[in-house]
Amino acid sequence: MRLANKTALITGGSSGIGLATARVFLAEGARVAIVGRRKDTLDTAATMLGGDVLAIQADVTDVESLEQAVATTVARFGELDVVFANAGIAEVSPLGRTSLETFEQVIRTNLTAVFFTVQAALPHLRHGASIILNGSVHAVLGVPGWSAYAAAKGGVRAMTRNLASELAPRGIRVNQVTPGGTKTPLWSPLAPTADAMAALEARIAREVPLGRMSEADEVAKAALYLASDDAANVTAAEIVVDGGATGAPFGAPIHIR
Repeated sequence: MRLANKTALITGGSSGIGLATARVFLAEGARVAIVGRRKDTLDTAATMLGGDVLAIQADVTDVESLEQAVATTVARFGELDVVFANAGIAEVSPLGRTSLETFEQVIRTNLTAVFFTVQAALPHLRHGASIILNGSVHAVLGVPGWSAYAAAKGGVRAMTRNLASELAPRGIRVNQVTPGGTKTPLWSPLAPTADAMAALEARIAREVPLGRMSEADEVAKAALYLASDDAANVTAAEIVVDGGATGAPFGAPIHIR
């Protein structure tokens, strides 16, 4: 049990990568609190996870709500050993067709809320705790139409290193998981039907050297490593789970004739 007697808080824990990570953490012995905006999704996730999971409805863009979610977790389980700042939204932001409101909402959810998640948890972190931020390959790919999302994830990538330096005196590690295209509900706005999703998967697979999208569980297992004592001397690091899309792009099927 790699997380036995540890308490973990996961934002965006009711679906996708957050839900998969909650499942893995519970299997490894952790006490887990998941945070999400929608009560129906949270209730479904809690039922799926079973066990002693704590489901908390909160909006990570509301600092007071976020602080209360942390306080509720600590009251139930005690001080925090692991924080996975995973909550995020995916919104396109094409140049010339993006409102200020949309751009700021993407930044607020995917970057600002990450900082305030860590800040809310800070007074309750045990010495030697692990903080994991969820990044994205969008930080380096330069995908047209995704400037706000990429800017937010680029900020997360930089912040991982800043926070790692700032928290090192307390023995607190700060690392990042960086998913590529991963099968999660995040794609639903772009691929609302099964056929649309299948077409999207096929297109993305052609751009990935290993020829497929990632599974949420594969990202969760990277987060598990960073959360566990196996990574006791790992900080300011980034684990990329993208099938080689950013590290070896010319190995992708689209480039091989």
